Amino acid sequence: MNEESVAAVKGGFIELCALLKREDMAASGGEAKLLISQGLVRVNGEVETRKRRKIIAGDVVDYGGRQVRAEAG
Repeated sequence: MNEESVAAVKGGFIELCALLKREDMAASGGEAKLLISQGLVRVNGEVETRKRRKIIAGDVVDYGGRQVRAEAG
């Protein structure tokens, strides 16, 4: 079962690689970019390989048994 959490998104969006790092789903920005490029991260249920994909309120990011739902903050 996935662990679920909520991430506040200020300014309208956050880049996918930055969200993974901020939410401790990746140890560093470089690791986040590697995970994304390897096709290991899903956004809204679909594999996402764009490192700088803009994550907005309502998007759900899934990696490593964790789900993070973005909310306006």
